[in-house]
Amino acid sequence: MEAQKQPEARPDRVLIDKRHQPRFKLEVKIVVNSRTCGLLKGQTVDISEPGISALLRIEVSVGELVELEFTSPFGLVTIYAMVRQRNAFRYGFQFVESISTKAIIQSTCRRLAVEQTLLGEI
Repeated sequence: MEAQKQPEARPDRVLIDKRHQPRFKLEVKIVVNSRTCGLLKGQTVDISEPGISALLRIEVSVGELVELEFTSPFGLVTIYAMVRQRNAFRYGFQFVESISTKAIIQSTCRRLAVEQTLLGEI
C-alpha cells in the first residue's frame, strides 16, 4: 500500500494565539489618568495577569503611559499601564510591572478563574 500523502503545513494557515495568559471577564468602572486627555471614565471588559481591556468614549494614544484605577474583588487597584491597542472604543492596556500590585492582579485572575469556571463562563 502506498503511504497516504499528508497535506503540508503552511505557515500562512497556522493560527497562533499570541496570548500567553487567560482572560477573565471583569466588568467594573475604570478611571484612566492620561497626561494628554486628563481623567477618563470607562468600563472594563476583561483582565489577565499582563493587562486589562476597557471601553472608553474618548481617544487615548496608543503607546501612552497612563495610570489606571479600578476595583478588583480584593479592593481598589491603582497601576500604571501602557496603551497597547485600540479597536473602535475598546482599548488594551499592558500593566507596567509593580511588585505591590502584581500580587493583587494575580489573585484577582485566580479568583475570577475559579468563579467563572464554576459558572461555565470561560
